[in-house]
Amino acid sequence: MTDTTKKNWSKRTRAVHAGSRRSQYGELSEAMFLTQGFVYDTAEDAEARFIKSGDDEYIYGRYGNPTVAMFEDRIAALEGAEAGFATASGMAAVSGALTSMLRAGDHVVSSRALFGSCHYILDEILTRFGVEVTFVDGVDLDQWRDAVRADTKAVFFESVSNPTLEVIDIAAVVEIAKKVGATVICDNVFATPVFSDAFAQGVDVVVYSATKHIDGQGRCLGGVILGSEEFIRKTVEPYLKHTGGAMSPFNAWVMLKGLETLDLRVRAQAASAQAIAEALDGAPGVARVLYPGLAGHPQHALCMKQMGAGGTVVAVEAEGGQAGAFRALNGMDIFTISNNLGDAKSIATHPATTTHQRLTDEQRAEIGVTSGLLRLSIGLEDTDDLIADLLHALAPA
Repeated sequence: MTDTTKKNWSKRTRAVHAGSRRSQYGELSEAMFLTQGFVYDTAEDAEARFIKSGDDEYIYGRYGNPTVAMFEDRIAALEGAEAGFATASGMAAVSGALTSMLRAGDHVVSSRALFGSCHYILDEILTRFGVEVTFVDGVDLDQWRDAVRADTKAVFFESVSNPTLEVIDIAAVVEIAKKVGATVICDNVFATPVFSDAFAQGVDVVVYSATKHIDGQGRCLGGVILGSEEFIRKTVEPYLKHTGGAMSPFNAWVMLKGLETLDLRVRAQAASAQAIAEALDGAPGVARVLYPGLAGHPQHALCMKQMGAGGTVVAVEAEGGQAGAFRALNGMDIFTISNNLGDAKSIATHPATTTHQRLTDEQRAEIGVTSGLLRLSIGLEDTDDLIADLLHALAPA
């Protein structure tokens, strides 16, 4: 094993080298260990390993794997976390982080503007098992102060909401939560590890859908929960080991390859997103543009302070409601209609009929998901080509 996890390197260097393990063969690219189990020299060795596994000692693929461990160590080093546990998907990370620490009678406060599946976990699954959940307008700090109670166990939010791109004041919410000892869990997908500084801002737990920017090329599902060594080893790991939400070694290997180019891709996508948002702002057929990188965005200053860039996703409201949005989607040549984001290919999504379709009309209205809203995930194509494609598709008939 080559221990490169704790070196004082920049994020870009850590994304390429941190957590590397080399076998006796000295391979350059990370090795892929496709095995569900591991063998022991003696019965006594098996007994000892089940009592307490040492570094680089493994029992079963659901419990840990050398390739998966490399990904966990690398993303933890990149994010500035003590430890991580890689999961089968981003939603396995969200549900694992919450469910592993909560039980009947606990209270959670969450921002209301969330990805549809995150909302389902909080509103349907946790409440089904006796957890009380209070939803607030995430950008309204007074609502956080009113909702957080002495017995609040956790607070949850997306640092940049999906799909309406509201930016949460992380440090302010952390301050409110810490007064009662609540654990702060942040879904940081839109910020990406490139622009994230969540742990320095006081967050306890960060979750990512690695399916998005970390893979970045539409190949594999994956997620990761990052936090303190104690939280990951004593709370998250036992829960996920026994419930089976671990990442596969093949997917972990793909994610390791994705991390190598993450910084280059995300910075290029964010620069393109900024130019696209500026070009669409006030364009014919466009009712409004939501992008934190625009000076007119309500949380623009906060976004620049927390992230330093507006991110890779632009939200656009097409004139004419759903009909206008569908006409624009069907008129795009370069943008692909899909429901992923963070991909090298530019993707357009109509949240009201896809990712947020299970919400009621009232719930969608509360978080700003209108019938004309389009979520645009900006890829790596030429920026001018993307702008031309969008201006043509969104122009009035």
